[in-house]
Amino acid sequence: MKKPFRERLKDGVIICDGAMGTLLELYEYNEKPPEIHNIKSPDIVERAHREYIQAGAEIIETNTFSGNRMRLEVYHLEDRLEEINRFAAEIAKRAAADSVYVAGAVGPTGRLLEPLGKTKLSDVKEVFREQIGILVGSGVDLLILETFLDLNELDAAIDAAKEVSPGIPIIAQKTFSEDGAILATEFPVEVVRHIKSKGVDVVGSNCTVGPQRMYGIIKSVYSEDIVLSAQPAAGIPTLVDGRSIYHATPEYLATYAKQLVEAGVTVVGACCGSTPSHIRAIAEAVRGVKIDRPPVAVKQKTIVEEEKPGEGSRDSSKFAAKLGKEFVTTVELDIPRGLDISSVIDGAKFCKEKGFDAVNITDGARARIRMSSIAISHLIQREVGIEAMTHLTTRDRNMIGLQAELLGAHVLGVRNILVITGDPAKIGDLPQAESVFDIDSVGLIRIVKNMNSGRDSMGNLMGEPTSFLIACAANPSTENFDYEIEKLVRKVESGAEVVFTQPIYETENFNRFLKEVETLKVPIVAGILPLRSHKHAEFLHHEIPGINIPSAVREKMFRAGESAAKVGIEISASLLREIKGTIAGAYFLPPFKKYDVAARVMEQAGF
Repeated sequence: MKKPFRERLKDGVIICDGAMGTLLELYEYNEKPPEIHNIKSPDIVERAHREYIQAGAEIIETNTFSGNRMRLEVYHLEDRLEEINRFAAEIAKRAAADSVYVAGAVGPTGRLLEPLGKTKLSDVKEVFREQIGILVGSGVDLLILETFLDLNELDAAIDAAKEVSPGIPIIAQKTFSEDGAILATEFPVEVVRHIKSKGVDVVGSNCTVGPQRMYGIIKSVYSEDIVLSAQPAAGIPTLVDGRSIYHATPEYLATYAKQLVEAGVTVVGACCGSTPSHIRAIAEAVRGVKIDRPPVAVKQKTIVEEEKPGEGSRDSSKFAAKLGKEFVTTVELDIPRGLDISSVIDGAKFCKEKGFDAVNITDGARARIRMSSIAISHLIQREVGIEAMTHLTTRDRNMIGLQAELLGAHVLGVRNILVITGDPAKIGDLPQAESVFDIDSVGLIRIVKNMNSGRDSMGNLMGEPTSFLIACAANPSTENFDYEIEKLVRKVESGAEVVFTQPIYETENFNRFLKEVETLKVPIVAGILPLRSHKHAEFLHHEIPGINIPSAVREKMFRAGESAAKVGIEISASLLREIKGTIAGAYFLPPFKKYDVAARVMEQAGF
């Protein structure tokens, strides 16, 4: 007869099981998600549990890591959620009998939470409440919340568990990236202290890192008032024919398991890539080992405190320094195909000579293949001496690539970033290419803001902060006006510091827009695209998303005949004269490299 779990914790080391998915793959039960086998192949799941018990596991986890509604939706199994989780608990309880603890395994939703993603924290919490309710109702002894990268999501899971069952024992485990620099900081200590403050029984880490890195984590966070758990992966996998192959031997994992226990771990097991052989070796290695490491003094900091490591100096961005104090002007340059960007350099030189503050460099606009906006921006700033407003889209890069690009941009001296979601790949040069869109512009703005505070997208410390000016886009003439305002509010709340608008051609909607965003107290730089002909006006209005040219303006261009280009400049200059007292600057988008048009509009507008 097993003791209540909290009493058992006081007796010393407890062995947890290893990976379920790895074992099912070895059995050649490869259908995804692994949780489907709770229904289709319950005998094989029970066999896996029994093998871990025979290897020495005193805690087995239900086969429910991906058993929440949001993950099951990916496989169109959300209607079988209750069945999957209930069967999993029953299978595990059958294998455990009366001598082994059954832990309800709860993993993250796999969704990006707001503001990086579109998933609301309240929705995530409800998803956890649903799954945990089934597991607790099915009689699990405790819960293991595992492999959480986002601390906010782990908080939601803990809160959900406590609401469903205030008395259920909880092991809460965050995963840390494979980064020795992070582990050398106070960040893991802050995380563990924060999780402990949520009132869980055991705090620890699992997955992602192998045993050496896991040992580094535990060494840095040990404290005598915290019960720790550790379930490292069996090293870093190699992908072979779509299958992850892990290389850490049972003996290697067992060596570090012993060191983990000596460093303060009470609940020890293994994660991805591990098998009953690994757990058997761990059980033998830690048998009789005492937790004898002396208490370690740690700083009493909490992750929930708002830290401001010191945003980088904006001295290198003259545009940022001028913004809101003087009227700013930028000109979008036309980026050609291929390697020859001499026309771009010439355009930048012209803009500098005419006194414009910056040039806008697009990032594969309209999904066309063009040179990197960051590379071009760097070359212009180095060779011409005018600052670039560098566009960065979320279309072509995942979250890893986006952050890599931003770090590279900063090193190259690029400081002004205009964040946009970007056009889908299907409309461009390679319609068969995949659009990434891990996140939208709101999420990328939040990432840039995090980096300006010295942290990456997940809040991990990354050392010196960046010093980007964060710009965003908005469309005052959109048909879905309320949605545009709502999204702009989210952009500003996430960290946008200046708004660049789509081209405008009349003041009624624009003034309405200005009134709606007045409380945001963010500078507005108005888009000005001078029309060159009636055909040009018709093309922009009917074929370019986001541009709305009033019929009166199109009619005026039609009546202008051969003088249309001149009239187009006059329309833009008149509009700019009318609104210049209400905006922070003008963003010119002259057609077909006719950068002199921007200068003529400025002159006629009285600048």
